[in-house]
Amino acid sequence: MTNIPKWKAFLILGVVALAFLYTLPNVVSPNARAWMHEHLPSWLPSKTVNLGLDLRGGAHLLYEVDVDVVVKERASLLEDDLRKQLREKKIAYTRIGAMPQGVRVTLKDATDAEAARKVIRTLDPNLDVTTNGLSIEAVMNAAGMKALYDQTISQSIEIVRRRIDALGTTEPMIARQGTNRIVIQAPGGDATALKSVIGTTAKLGFHLVPDDQGKVGSTKLYPYAENPEQKLAVERYAMVTGDMLETAQPAFDQNGRSVITFRLNNTGARRFCDVTRNNVNKPFAIVLDNEVISAPVINEPICGGSGQISGNFTIETSNNLALLLRAGALPAPMKVAEERTVGPSLGADSVEAGKNACLMALLFVTVFACLAFGLFGIFASIGLLVNMVMILAVLSLLQATLTLPGIAGIVLTIGLAIDANVLIFERMKEELRAGRSVLSALDTGYTRAQTTIIDANLTALIAALILFSFGTGPVKGFAVTMCIGVATSYFCAMMLTRLFILTWLRWKKPKTIEV
Repeated sequence: MTNIPKWKAFLILGVVALAFLYTLPNVVSPNARAWMHEHLPSWLPSKTVNLGLDLRGGAHLLYEVDVDVVVKERASLLEDDLRKQLREKKIAYTRIGAMPQGVRVTLKDATDAEAARKVIRTLDPNLDVTTNGLSIEAVMNAAGMKALYDQTISQSIEIVRRRIDALGTTEPMIARQGTNRIVIQAPGGDATALKSVIGTTAKLGFHLVPDDQGKVGSTKLYPYAENPEQKLAVERYAMVTGDMLETAQPAFDQNGRSVITFRLNNTGARRFCDVTRNNVNKPFAIVLDNEVISAPVINEPICGGSGQISGNFTIETSNNLALLLRAGALPAPMKVAEERTVGPSLGADSVEAGKNACLMALLFVTVFACLAFGLFGIFASIGLLVNMVMILAVLSLLQATLTLPGIAGIVLTIGLAIDANVLIFERMKEELRAGRSVLSALDTGYTRAQTTIIDANLTALIAALILFSFGTGPVKGFAVTMCIGVATSYFCAMMLTRLFILTWLRWKKPKTIEV
């Protein structure tokens, strides 16, 4: 403990130098950062710490996902699948229809009940089947409902994340809350702009239009987007759906009107080609979120896999719609349950308050260390300052988001960092009072305090990791800075401060010291 190899000393100082280098972009002005980015080598650090919603300001939105819509769609699909299977198996029935969370079928002959139940079980293993005479009911059980809810929420979160990323929002926090809610925190984001993009379902389909508009059963009525009072009957199932889109971009047609050009994947292009080839001179409808955007006539087979969607679009709406189509459709509608906007001035106040809290903590701990341990307290205080720099450097390097609870975690690590030095210096005092030499007391102090310091830091690290694993939002912000602070405080106490003390001892060569 009293001898540090030169390579290790240079490594310690190199780490400290890198920490200051990575922290530098956070303390210079935006103009200075722009100059550095333009004139300095590209390998030099240029990233700053991302500020969270409570520090930077932005939008907080809580959405409620209408999973019941997906449940009804699943029941409707189950009805159609069951109808096909019963016809293939030649099982006669008098009535079949969807019901809440399932389907009900009434058979003609009770002897077909077992065969019908087998057919139902093959459709979905999570169906509870009950028989009452000629009537058979199949309802999704608890496991099936949970799986459906989990899948719907997971898909919704992924689609929302894609849409927000496309807007260029930095470090959004998107997480599930409760059974069917999604919380979104977008630092620096505008709530109105976010809602216009997030809340739109963007479910697209290309449907054939039957010649007989009075036909029922296989058709469905949709209102026109431009005139909701006028409705159009289209085939119930789309020939091409939005998930077959490869890309979508805003553009202008020959008349200068805003349109959306699209390109289909291989499956969509092949299906679109086959359908349009077989339905030349017949109309088809482009349906978006249960509204008919347009219903052009198929003049010739469309086999290139590309096309355009025209409608009453503005430049802004075409840009937003293209973004939504690229990101994909939400599996279920979402509505805003809670909305909050944090202004930048409030965020600036939080930053200033957090900065003052850190400085005050640093000041009081430094005064205590200097009064209690003299010169060694000054060495510990320098290490404490470096520890703060290293935390900011790691946050910048990892592009982690700093929140108000994260600042609280930094303040707490100040106490953890000085605690290690207190243990070492108090042990040194005991050894000096026992008559040991200066170097022997130093060696014993670091050696015997090391185990205690490691135990204390591991305990704090485990607690922080548990908070990070199970916490969300602000709790994770606190845990991140705690984890980083534990590692940097150990480095500063056991390596950097020891290097300062040994360098001073070799330079001054004191016979006795006051700790």
